[in-house]
Amino acid sequence: MLNKLMAVCGITLLVTACKQAPADTWPIEKAQQWYAGKGWLRGCNFIPSTAVNQLEMWQAATFDSATIDRELGYAEGIGLNSMRVYLHHVPWVEDAHGFKRRIDTYLGIAAHHHLSTAFVFFDDCWNNVYTAGPQPPPIPGVHNSRWVQDPGSAIFDHPALKDTLERYVKDILQTFGKDPRVVFWDLYNEPGSFGAGNRSMSLLEDVFRWSRAAKPSQPLTVGVWNPDLEELSEYGVAHSDIITYHNYLPPDMHRQDIQQLRPFNRPLLCTEYMARTLGSRFDNIMPLLQQENIGAYSWGLVAGKTNTMYAQGMPVTDGSEPALWYHDIFRKDGTPYNAAEVKLIRALTGTQAFGPR
Repeated sequence: MLNKLMAVCGITLLVTACKQAPADTWPIEKAQQWYAGKGWLRGCNFIPSTAVNQLEMWQAATFDSATIDRELGYAEGIGLNSMRVYLHHVPWVEDAHGFKRRIDTYLGIAAHHHLSTAFVFFDDCWNNVYTAGPQPPPIPGVHNSRWVQDPGSAIFDHPALKDTLERYVKDILQTFGKDPRVVFWDLYNEPGSFGAGNRSMSLLEDVFRWSRAAKPSQPLTVGVWNPDLEELSEYGVAHSDIITYHNYLPPDMHRQDIQQLRPFNRPLLCTEYMARTLGSRFDNIMPLLQQENIGAYSWGLVAGKTNTMYAQGMPVTDGSEPALWYHDIFRKDGTPYNAAEVKLIRALTGTQAFGPR
């Protein structure tokens, strides 16, 4: 979720030299061997169309396994093989056992559709205030109007929250840290976003430390996304087992980021791309990522309550469908937004067409 309300730019990263990784980061050879065994990872950032944010996805009262099953079937049908999915600490605080049971249910559904999952722990994007319980309805025509940060400024207002977050991260990793259905752990989405800046460094350092202590078998990563946040980007890259990044820009600018990140000699995965109005599309980016053997996770699968068919900063106040969708591939009934895109994706993934399940 590159913040387009800030300057729209590529990473144009700070890679002046490939610094030696910390001792607890995977050796390059181990990371390369891991990636060689995965094939080409391609998928979406997934939340069911019936959830307005991570809380509505994961809380017991609104966990919608039927919709998850149906919509992950759409993904399987076009040859996708992995999903990136956001967690949130609040459902764990409310009921840790139930939350983990729902994660297991989700993973079972995804595996049934031949999809691995990359989970995201923390996130600095969008709304800073969140509460457990029923979530507010989406604001008509507003992109990600109810998405919530985790933990947001609460960690500064309530320092003891960090102890809770440590227990949360370690519990999830001790439960699923050797689960073959989980492909990797994305520890912190866009740290420093929405004005947080270097205030996010402490939690970034902590989540790496907590996660290493849990000893998961899957690789750890934090994606790079903003060239101005040099300290956060340097730390994330240096401590990541695999290199992940976000780019919602046209091919020439996307290639620049690839060239900047290649010298680290680690597997590359683009964990966010595809914003049609910005020139990042399936027809011009997905083939590039396949050719470069870079993991490809677009934003959005089924248009729903997150309103990600609408562009950031360009609300459609009456809630009518925009002329050009920003993100997402399918309507709720499984009909593609753009049949030519789905045909291309199936061709790239070598998947024969079949109807929605």
